[in-house]
Amino acid sequence: MKNHLSIRSYSTKPVRHTHQFNQLVLPLRGVISIDVGHFNGKVSPGECVVVKANESHLFTANSEARFVVADIDQLPDNIAASQIKVFAISTPLVKYLSFIESQLENKINNQLEQTMSDMFFLLLAQQTLLPKLDNRINKAIAFITNNIASPLTITCLAQTAYLSETQFKKLFKQQTSMTVMNYVTKVRMEKAQALLTHTDYPMQIVGEMVGYNELSAFSRKFSQYFGLSPTKFKK
Repeated sequence: MKNHLSIRSYSTKPVRHTHQFNQLVLPLRGVISIDVGHFNGKVSPGECVVVKANESHLFTANSEARFVVADIDQLPDNIAASQIKVFAISTPLVKYLSFIESQLENKINNQLEQTMSDMFFLLLAQQTLLPKLDNRINKAIAFITNNIASPLTITCLAQTAYLSETQFKKLFKQQTSMTVMNYVTKVRMEKAQALLTHTDYPMQIVGEMVGYNELSAFSRKFSQYFGLSPTKFKK
């Protein structure tokens, strides 16, 4: 079959079914309840549900909820090899879903739809598949992503997750296999790398955009993370 992207809603009256192709369901708005494989629970925006070919499954959702649904003949290797049914998706893929929705709801263009499908597949292939995260940790991760230029402390992130600092640090490490501040550094450095590669912002501005008001502090952290200074990387 030809890979196909669509925008759908699901009935509040569930019907269990199967199909001969793989299917990925990515909420745009609202929450979906799903029973597939060993997973039975809710899935929110920022997550992806994997339904493999011939796998029995059942969906329910409120009528106002919307989802990008991808019917796929062959899954990317990282997803095909995994037993994880629900995983968190990256920020670039989250933002790309909004473009897909806008395009599909407003215009028919077969060439563009094929290009969108190809790009969607490439973004999927880059996903690191981790088990579905606790909603409290998801809130903290979303806060980090949306406030990367701001001071990010254990205290403020724990408050975002409605956990004590000790509980937050322990749960975050259990869920992501990284410490909180190592995760913050990873997000900041990856964004800095992209900004240095794809924009002409001055080094000072790049540092500020990823949370370092002092250029020396940004340069030092970047050098520690990548093994070369941002100036040399830019060149």
